[in-house]
Amino acid sequence: MEAVSGNELINSNQTNTVAVPEMPPSRSWFSWCPTSDRLLEYAESRILKHLKTHYEKKFVPVVKGNNVWTVKFNPSAKNIPLVMVHGFGGGLGLWALNIDDLAKNRPVYTFDLLGFGRSSRPHFSSEADMTEQEFVESIESWRKELGLEKFILLGHSLGGFLSCSYALKHPDKVKHLILVDPWGFPEKPTDDEFQARIPRWVKVLGAVLSPFNPLAGLRAAGPLGPSMVQKFRPDIQRKYESLFEEDDTILNYIYHCNAQSPSGETAFKHLSIPYGWAKFPMVNRVGNLDRRIPITFIYGARSWVDNESAYHVKDIRVLGKCIKIKRHELSKTCIHHVSLSVICMSVFLCVMPG
Repeated sequence: MEAVSGNELINSNQTNTVAVPEMPPSRSWFSWCPTSDRLLEYAESRILKHLKTHYEKKFVPVVKGNNVWTVKFNPSAKNIPLVMVHGFGGGLGLWALNIDDLAKNRPVYTFDLLGFGRSSRPHFSSEADMTEQEFVESIESWRKELGLEKFILLGHSLGGFLSCSYALKHPDKVKHLILVDPWGFPEKPTDDEFQARIPRWVKVLGAVLSPFNPLAGLRAAGPLGPSMVQKFRPDIQRKYESLFEEDDTILNYIYHCNAQSPSGETAFKHLSIPYGWAKFPMVNRVGNLDRRIPITFIYGARSWVDNESAYHVKDIRVLGKCIKIKRHELSKTCIHHVSLSVICMSVFLCVMPG
């Protein structure tokens, strides 16, 4: 791995400021969207330069000739590693707020899922069960390549769904499963009950947009895409303002993660049905998870993610090893993005060192 030390470049405030690549050209003259691989790399580097923890970074070769972009923090620590799996539309840079805390006493592995961020963007199967297994297979291939034997597995949103799927298939590798606002757990309500709750305009809009990928509008907007992210997601910028103050660092990163080939986005569409439900809900399968694996669910108090599934899992795992459900109070502007301080506490308190 390419090593980067927090001692390489230090500014007057003693903050880690690893060298940022020279700003690349904004885009090709023939590109409708103002994005490129180099611009995404630059956007990520602007995030990583704020972190104090020593890290190593590289592309890890996985199945079918693909590569998974990986950053390992505090690589020399001896405690059991923490592996973090980001959610839909994200990348490893979105874990920035609490990496320094999480990596104080253990190695922390972050990576971009296939189809997202700087990882390869392959063509996934159009069958939901096959798509899910392709993700799981890539994570297992990544694990083998890095030589990880046992780790804490933490997933957010789509990453929570895939982390649970991975733990079901490879339980001997997971010491503790932490699911943060996990997508894809509950079953879709019965048609009559569900249809009655949906406004007519939502049904019409859903029918019109159903042939398209979830973020197709961002790419269709072309040069207006970056301003769209700023207009519609100012809550995310506010969430990260303690790290990036008032600049566009995090929104710029999110734009470049999602303005390129929608490989992972298409895969998510295959995994889901209209209105965001999973084709194969995890709540019907999680009961098969090895009961020796502790599970922690973390939800934001105002998150749109249904937390009833967690209580269902708790009921069916009465005889299993500990299951914890945490509800975190968020600011009104912070929906579906649980404060990582809660994640830190889950790692520190729910998992014994070693």
